[in-house]
Amino acid sequence: MPPIYRKSKLLRRSRVIWGSFNLWRPRLVFWTGALAIGVISVGFAKLADLAQRAFTAVTQSGEWMWLLPLLLTPLGFVLSAYLAATLFPNSQGSGIPQAIAARHLHHEEDRTKLLSLRLAFGKIVLTILGLLSGASIGREGPTVQVGASFMLAVARFGGMAQAKGLILAGSAAGIAAAFNTPLAGIVFAIEEMSRTYESRANGLVLMAVILSGLAALGLSGSYNYFGTADAAPTMLRDWIVMLICGVGGGTLGATFSGLALFAGIRIRRWAQPQPLKRMLILAGFCGLAVAAIGVLSGGQTFGTGYQQARGAVEGHALPPLFFAEKLLAGFLSMISGIPGGIFAPSLSIGAGFGSTVGTLIGGSIALAAILGMAGYFAGVVQAPMTAFVIILEMTGDHQAVIPIMAVSMIGYVTSRLLSREPLYHGLSRVFIAAAIRTRRAMEKEGGEEHAH
Repeated sequence: MPPIYRKSKLLRRSRVIWGSFNLWRPRLVFWTGALAIGVISVGFAKLADLAQRAFTAVTQSGEWMWLLPLLLTPLGFVLSAYLAATLFPNSQGSGIPQAIAARHLHHEEDRTKLLSLRLAFGKIVLTILGLLSGASIGREGPTVQVGASFMLAVARFGGMAQAKGLILAGSAAGIAAAFNTPLAGIVFAIEEMSRTYESRANGLVLMAVILSGLAALGLSGSYNYFGTADAAPTMLRDWIVMLICGVGGGTLGATFSGLALFAGIRIRRWAQPQPLKRMLILAGFCGLAVAAIGVLSGGQTFGTGYQQARGAVEGHALPPLFFAEKLLAGFLSMISGIPGGIFAPSLSIGAGFGSTVGTLIGGSIALAAILGMAGYFAGVVQAPMTAFVIILEMTGDHQAVIPIMAVSMIGYVTSRLLSREPLYHGLSRVFIAAAIRTRRAMEKEGGEEHAH
């Protein structure tokens, strides 16, 4: 065989191999990123649980230690708000509004200000700090921002251009791994994050959820977030509970989201002259109020509220006013400016509301708690399909499928009548507007320099 022929054949083969590598590289990077999100979500969950247990252990370790939150919680809030404002801007709050806003932005630089590895690191650290301080926050919303940030970063490395679809995929993977609810991750991405069906993006979402879910299963095993429930409506009073949980939960959810959006506008105007100083004052005041509520409730309102919600799902009635105390603590934690989500606190508020309704009506506490979660959660996020699927997957209560669906729909309709704008999308407008203002200022400054 002539040397020239062998050389050309070898060259063609190397081009085929290199072409195949370039074709497969984005997929391999994407798959690695999805698996990494599952691993990070599990690690984040374990650290968050350790932080909450540490706070409980310290504040219950001595005769007068139950008063420690009056000092520890305000200091923790101030420190968290300061670090969020100075080192990790745009890490405040849930993280879901940032992911939604990033999907509406067209410039890579603008997206990076909302979703980056630096922000993901800060989000995890500051959420754990909030739980160490007794804040009424959750880790699930922050996991969405972390997942979206990580997917966007690894996609840039892999040369993938579908930014909007990748943000969607990272967000869905984060929810799926955080709750061990793969179906809810997919529904959340379609219903809440995108508000539309996108066939190309949904393929990315499905693959990301599968891979992150496999990673989470490998590390934590298969489990239901709230255990397994088998509550079902058997009497007329159970159907009355269903109606009350739907209407009442939707009303409470609309009240929470409406007040949160209104308070956000007022706080931004109030803080304008001295934003850092005034936001730190607000964080300290909110921390002190959260501590006072926690002390008065016997420590019930500190943290995510997971134990209280699980107890109610298992049939143990919560104190009658727990849901109101937890709602106030969650609201104050949200407006304080510290990073932290509202998913888990919302579920505990709904479980508390349902438990109170079940106690007053005389129905099943477990069923009432599950229906209360569905009604309140659907009222807060105005995403009934997500509420139904996520609660069904978390409780495994297949005997109450129709009641959970009905309550989610009633809660959504009630909330929609009272509050027209969904909470996460309302909050995302703040980040979109800020990005547009910054972009216009940069373009104006660039135009003036060009003119000179």
